[in-house]
Amino acid sequence: MEEKLKILLCEDDENLGTLTREYLEDKGYKAELFADGESGYKAFLKGKYDICLLDVMMPKKDGFQLAQEIRTINNDVPIIFLTAKALKEDVLEGFKIGADDYITKPFSMEELVLRIEAILRRVKGKKGKEVTVYKIGKFTFDTQRQVLFTDERSENLTTKESELLSLLCAHVNEILERNFALKTIWIDDNYFNARSMDVYITKLRKKLKDDDRIEIINIHGKGYKLIVPDETEAKQ
Repeated sequence: MEEKLKILLCEDDENLGTLTREYLEDKGYKAELFADGESGYKAFLKGKYDICLLDVMMPKKDGFQLAQEIRTINNDVPIIFLTAKALKEDVLEGFKIGADDYITKPFSMEELVLRIEAILRRVKGKKGKEVTVYKIGKFTFDTQRQVLFTDERSENLTTKESELLSLLCAHVNEILERNFALKTIWIDDNYFNARSMDVYITKLRKKLKDDDRIEIINIHGKGYKLIVPDETEAKQ
């Protein structure tokens, strides 16, 4: 019998939390509900979860703080924020922390499940791939391990960083179309996801700055281009 996927659900609204947990369990997931960020964090330390659904406004620890602490423990577990706040600044803050998605209350339970399924498909697909290594100037990028390293240092990437860098490498010295990247990684090319991708592009530029021959440039109205010198061209 296939083991149920396990969800960490942190929501301080008792009615919404209970309704969400019951709906997820009806859909075949094992969902554990916690009413504040502190109890959610303690549960995460003890258990193994396939995805985290975090309310932003919670007592003891808010969703952003909880997500940051989860990321110090596990860089890969997908995180979706649930929030009544739709401010752009809050959305961007969530993606900077490393969120995979962001859904605004009130939301459709069907939409929530579709988003969960889309994220889990991407995670499962990534794990099922053969090891692929790209050479990017002085860097080596191992997509399976989600590690970017040189002879001097090694750095772990988040799932989103790894997915985006993989697409850039697959289109090295060519234009990676913005909408294609958004639909491939974020499923939807809406405003918030587009801003999130901009944040991750900035992060990748910083991670690659040790080799000044490498650039990720904006192609106005089209997308991005990873520039790598011909003699060190990224290859699969």
